[in-house]
Amino acid sequence: MAFAGRWETETQEGYDDFCRLLGIPDDIIEKGRDYKLITEVTQDGNDFSWTQLYPANAKVTNKFTIGKECNMETIGGKQFKATVYMEDGKLSVTFPNYYHTSEISGGKLIE
Repeated sequence: MAFAGRWETETQEGYDDFCRLLGIPDDIIEKGRDYKLITEVTQDGNDFSWTQLYPANAKVTNKFTIGKECNMETIGGKQFKATVYMEDGKLSVTFPNYYHTSEISGGKLIE
């Protein structure tokens, strides 16, 4: 499955609860509620670079190879080790406080 591209948030479900789970303060949650998150993905076979651009010019880039342990970072700056898997065209990885999945459906990135 090809994930490469530049993707912009169209809709969000559970935004407030997700941000609170990450420990983001309420005032920052409010400021970011209407922000359109940009995700930029480059892919070369099983090698990925996944960048998310947040409000106030904050960004996080994680580079990984499917099935290999790598160093990753959360938006809060927490470093951790994880392995990204691909099954049935979906990427999945366990972050410290949540399980993240991504797929391309209908020409859109669904996270």
